[in-house]
Amino acid sequence: MKIPREVPLMTLPNATLFPQALLPLYIFEPRYRQMLADALDSNRMFSVAMQKPGTSRETPSPIAGLGLIRVSVGHRDGTSHLVLQGLARVELAEAVRYKPYRVQRINPLQAPPCDNVKVDALLAKLRELLQERIRLGLPFPFPVMSPSQPEIGPAPPSFSPKEILNYLDSISDPEQAADLVSCAVLLGAAERQTILETVDVEVRLRRLIHFFLAEIRKKRKGNEP
Repeated sequence: MKIPREVPLMTLPNATLFPQALLPLYIFEPRYRQMLADALDSNRMFSVAMQKPGTSRETPSPIAGLGLIRVSVGHRDGTSHLVLQGLARVELAEAVRYKPYRVQRINPLQAPPCDNVKVDALLAKLRELLQERIRLGLPFPFPVMSPSQPEIGPAPPSFSPKEILNYLDSISDPEQAADLVSCAVLLGAAERQTILETVDVEVRLRRLIHFFLAEIRKKRKGNEP
């Protein structure tokens, strides 16, 4: 799929869009209604960026997710529900325009080659931590795109923790595996954005492991009598 040089941009608080993730959105602002209509009439793509924390103005974080509109359901009042599927990490370049909605030039980000032996060891550790999360009853809150479900309805599918593990085992691409785990498991917006901004796969996996270890330690401490 060809990635355009410039796309509409939606800036949202606490929002991240990973490759292969599904992001349900409710479109109600007039500018985003127009953006959706224009996107549906063209390549069905737009980017979602997290608003920079601590800023009152609508300032997007420099790394965003490019998404494809998989389904859009319009309502009589002009609002819409849609599901966006993540396609790629992108770096935001200069803004092309700001009205009626923001359009931004983008640069797709490609992960550099990685050490397969180190990455395999990190993936094994990640799976071990995911199993520990299941044992401790920690949540798997976010939907992802399953290769066995290429078409979706108005609501994105959800997957059980064991399905996430089985899906992880079936993935041969470590980058895709890291993104799957990130979008399906990480609860904190800051942690998700950190992983989204980490292009190197080995570093990404190490940071994921760090986040999960901290979460598991906190849960264990809370369970102590």
